[in-house]
Amino acid sequence: MVSWTGTAGLRRVAFTLIAATLSWALGGPVVAAERVTLEQVGFDALPGWREDRHGEAIAPFRRTCERIERTGSRKPMGLLGGTVADWQPACRAVLALPARLSDAAARAFFEKHFRPARVTGSNRTKGLFTGYFEPEIEGSLRPGKNYPVPLYALPDDLVSFAAAMPRHPSAKGLERGRVVGGRAHAYFTREQIDKGALAGRVPALIHLKDKVDAFFLHVQGSGRVRLPDGSVRRVGFAAKSGHPYTSIGAVLGKSGALPHGGISMQSIKDWLYRNPDQADQVLWQNRSYIFFRFVDGGDPALGPPGAAGVPLTPRRSLAVDRAVHGYGTPLWLDTTAPTPRGDQEVSFRRLMIAQDTGTAIVGAVRGDVFWGAGNEAGEIAGWMKSRGRMFALLPVAVATRLPVSGVAGK
Repeated sequence: MVSWTGTAGLRRVAFTLIAATLSWALGGPVVAAERVTLEQVGFDALPGWREDRHGEAIAPFRRTCERIERTGSRKPMGLLGGTVADWQPACRAVLALPARLSDAAARAFFEKHFRPARVTGSNRTKGLFTGYFEPEIEGSLRPGKNYPVPLYALPDDLVSFAAAMPRHPSAKGLERGRVVGGRAHAYFTREQIDKGALAGRVPALIHLKDKVDAFFLHVQGSGRVRLPDGSVRRVGFAAKSGHPYTSIGAVLGKSGALPHGGISMQSIKDWLYRNPDQADQVLWQNRSYIFFRFVDGGDPALGPPGAAGVPLTPRRSLAVDRAVHGYGTPLWLDTTAPTPRGDQEVSFRRLMIAQDTGTAIVGAVRGDVFWGAGNEAGEIAGWMKSRGRMFALLPVAVATRLPVSGVAGK
């Protein structure tokens, strides 16, 4: 159902999302229906808009536009953004401009081709913003006693299930797994794989030194592996095993091992290292498993390709709920971010580009900031859990269609 309403001086559009819509293609848990409201505002309503370095946002927007231009014009741009045809004027305009623009010229571009709208989810204007990064960890192309943890390539028996395929009880509610005797079965769990279920059956891309680092590489979905000779190989997401994701931070919080208010990547790692006899049992609570591929080449200043198929830009790429926000959507964030030590919060008001998604990124006012690679990026990402507001920049063609009153979709 889609309903439109109006208030004095503002154009507002409200969408009601059914639970299945919010979770499609994410492999995440089904959530309750969410009412999403867009409220058109002026650029002067975006806190800090004129102080941002808009030129930094042009390159990531251009990269996504190159993909948009190769997409069918009728394809939806998420729930909020109309269709690809609505985005083509802005994309063609930015692709005709120089690759680098001054901040003033970039700001003028966005102000000409877009109109901002405050995003509200289920009557809440503030949502949660977290961070992720590209870890750099030690590994080897060859197994050995110093490198006992395999990072597996995509198994050839991991498949998406046909709708009519008979199902084993283990595959109930799952979209992918393996086929055994013509029936859909769940794929091996993290515990089964750690205990050797894939050994000798699936090639290991690389072998890592530390199982905790390996687990968090799975959480991030990509990373850089420093080899014994000093060279670096990048690995990226290839596929999920099909099992739902379980947050081990939530597991530790529920058990009382960690205080609910103090859960971060740093505190989780610290607990796992301090409790090696219990670590495996906690890690195995997350049955989901990630398979990887090599991601070679590309600009080392950029991150790995996100779900949108373009390299991520540190501090400018945002992972979003793709059912709500189309890839390429410029999104203004009004939130805070931690310092690397996690002892202070600083203002984080900047233009981001939707270029990725994630299992835990569900909801209209929800985002995951890509901070880049290395220790400092990891520290900030690990601490970040900020409340804030989000504004979507919609193409003029979409914004002008928001009616002042009326009801559609009944």
